[in-house]
Amino acid sequence: MNAPAHHLSAAHLDALEEETIFILREAAAAFDRPALLFSGGKDSLVMLRCAEKAFGAGRIPYPLLMIDTGHNFPEVTALRDKRAAELGAELIVRSVEDSIARGTVRLARPDESRNAHQSVTLLEAIEEFRFDALMGGARRDEEKARAKERIFSHRDSFGQWQPKAQRPELWTLFNTRLAPGEHFRVFPISNWTELDVWQYIGRENIELPSLYYAHERDVIERRGLLVPVTPLTPPRPGETVQKRSVRFRTVGDITCTCPVPSTAATPADIIVETLAASVSERGATRMDDQTSDASMEKRKRDGYF
Repeated sequence: MNAPAHHLSAAHLDALEEETIFILREAAAAFDRPALLFSGGKDSLVMLRCAEKAFGAGRIPYPLLMIDTGHNFPEVTALRDKRAAELGAELIVRSVEDSIARGTVRLARPDESRNAHQSVTLLEAIEEFRFDALMGGARRDEEKARAKERIFSHRDSFGQWQPKAQRPELWTLFNTRLAPGEHFRVFPISNWTELDVWQYIGRENIELPSLYYAHERDVIERRGLLVPVTPLTPPRPGETVQKRSVRFRTVGDITCTCPVPSTAATPADIIVETLAASVSERGATRMDDQTSDASMEKRKRDGYF
């Protein structure tokens, strides 16, 4: 099973890493108050490793920012805190729960997913700290709307994304001019794929939350996805709980993040599974992206990552 992964070329990883380091350094030089979005997920851990190589441990020149829905997997937030402490990086956490208390976020019902509401809390954090650039781990292969992004993606004074008003990026020259109140979202690993990420994790021996590897978990089948059984996502009447060997391709809010069947216990095993996958990781694991092809684009226009 591991043979194809061993023979898969990883020569391109150096070029991807070099590009990411260049973008991270460019953002540090071009903006006054940048921040690195860091959730503790695999993409942000890859980006953090590149930031460590770009600047050195204890020298990352911008804070790490996490918008916490309050419904995150504890394994992920624990590793988030551990890595920030190891690198001596400033970690800022802002919570959707606080936005609810302020009345800026209102839930339609108590069990509603808070994932989309992160946009409000993020925009509040931008205003609080006057951030002019936020670097995130989004990749173009994740979803159709992601593919429309520039690496340096302009946001207007309302924090909104206008896909038809994006600036040209020729010969790695970036137009970073901002009017008062505007900011940029910067995507240093935009040109990476899920396969690239896993090859890099294997090469760099990056520690991940255990959820990314195969484990036994109670799940239920719902709308073609496997939903983890948790206090936030209990089984509904008529649904059957099954114990399955699963792993998470992406981790986010518990209420909308689903695992996939898997026995992969190492990065090499996951590379093999990724080579055979026919559905993107968001399409295979995110209930909030199942509503329509335009669901992500709408959220991005409203200020989402």
